[in-house]
Amino acid sequence: MDFRRKSKARVERKPEYENLEQKYKHNVLLYRMPPTEDIKIHEFEDLALERLKVLRILEQAQAKSLRFLSDDWKEYVHDELSREGLKGYLRLCTNGGNTAANNASKHEFELQARRRDYISHFILRLAYCRTQELKSWFIAREMELFKYKFSAMTPAEIKQFLDLHNLNYVPLSAEQKNAVKDGLIESTVGQSVAKIEMLDFYKVPFTQVLDLVRSRRCYLKDGQAYVNTHDFISIVGTKQLEEIEHGLKSAQRLIREVETDERLFTLLKSLHTSYTGKDYTVGKDVKVPIESIDQLSKKSFPLCMRLCHEHLRTNHHLKYDGRMQYGLFLKGIGVTLEDAIRFWREELTKKMDPEKFAKSYQYNIEHNYGKKGSLKDYAPYSCAKVIQENVVQGSVNGCPFKYYDQSTLKQKLAAAGLGTAHIQDVAGLAAKHHYQLACAKYFQVTHDTNVEVAINHPNHYYLQSQELMGNRVEKKSHAGPPRKSTKGNVSGSQSTQDYSVYMNADDDDELWNIADDTQKTFESSTQKPAAKSTDIAWEDDLDLTAIDC
Repeated sequence: MDFRRKSKARVERKPEYENLEQKYKHNVLLYRMPPTEDIKIHEFEDLALERLKVLRILEQAQAKSLRFLSDDWKEYVHDELSREGLKGYLRLCTNGGNTAANNASKHEFELQARRRDYISHFILRLAYCRTQELKSWFIAREMELFKYKFSAMTPAEIKQFLDLHNLNYVPLSAEQKNAVKDGLIESTVGQSVAKIEMLDFYKVPFTQVLDLVRSRRCYLKDGQAYVNTHDFISIVGTKQLEEIEHGLKSAQRLIREVETDERLFTLLKSLHTSYTGKDYTVGKDVKVPIESIDQLSKKSFPLCMRLCHEHLRTNHHLKYDGRMQYGLFLKGIGVTLEDAIRFWREELTKKMDPEKFAKSYQYNIEHNYGKKGSLKDYAPYSCAKVIQENVVQGSVNGCPFKYYDQSTLKQKLAAAGLGTAHIQDVAGLAAKHHYQLACAKYFQVTHDTNVEVAINHPNHYYLQSQELMGNRVEKKSHAGPPRKSTKGNVSGSQSTQDYSVYMNADDDDELWNIADDTQKTFESSTQKPAAKSTDIAWEDDLDLTAIDC
């Protein structure tokens, strides 16, 4: 028998793998230095939208009034990240500092997740440095993400993080700790004396932890705050906040230069209103007859679309932005092109002659359905897009929960059949700028249900309404126990629909350039460069070293 020792097979380490280890040494980073690699434009967009999904999940958790970093908050965010397939961020947020390096496949996945996390943060700085409102939203969400990741770290991983970023915070010695022992015990809530004695405490200027001072969660003495390991996140959070605020100022100085690239300008400008939810593709068999629109508008339309419909029926006219918003919504629920032309013709020609409609309006409808001009299938507007709409006097586009004053909104809600108490609930949410929560409450009231719904898109509102009513009809028609709801099953002619609504909000930009005049005007305004040259241009590399922010 051969007892010679067999040499262990060596695992070949790829150069790019080792490079990532050097660049991204920890799951939690302070985003100090901009990335230095070139990336393709399509990856630039993918990374931006992926991170935007994460930040919107955090926003939704806040809107649900879940206490930040509570078990309920963490459970909700974890489930949403998992449901959206954001496995990289899920690992970074729940795995502390590192995966064991000896598990090569998992560690490499984690390194790639760190890379995507790091680069995408700098991309979003470019998109959110433009206005104070955008900055405030971005900073709030990024700080939540940072603290969520930090909260998953062990004391040993926190020390590794501090060493990596040269943050010279040294725990109190036993002698120093004993000198302020009574104050530490009194200020540390929810911990036994024995556990407090085991905790590390850090002494920092109180100005670095004002949130802890306000909530009386630290001991103060001679202008110094004594912070335990569990609350140490407030100290490093201040450092992260400073980095982000400085980075946004740097990005703002560079934005004019970045916007000379039309590819980036279009993406960055529309990023905040981009729809990042599920794509609901309208199946070929989905058809909603226009004869049913009046009834559907009262039962299944969100308030923004219901008001568009009622205004059109009453005044036989909608301004351009209103026609765009409502027309694309109807397309998304299953109104065919032929029916759409008939629907708009019958309404608008009550105030104009048929020739003017054919010459000035029909082209726009055909364009929206991808039959004229650039032949794109345009996306129905998401809630983010509707909320960001500019509303001029006399127009009914946009989100009514945002643009109507309280008195007008309450009148509209009363006209929709809501009682006084429910009107106060819905209007109260709108007054606090929780527009989508107000819409969700409106859904619950008008459908007489306690089912919690998340409203991110008018067409998804319609789908949820149809599903709910379809299930009720099904329960009434079966003597046996109710069948479970199948996603996509709705009542009437839509019982087997597979919904979606081409939700690509970036396509909307071209629509702004379409004048409401003649076919000739439309055709001249939609001329574009040859597709071949555009495709080549979009595959060019982006040099991220120039984006020093």
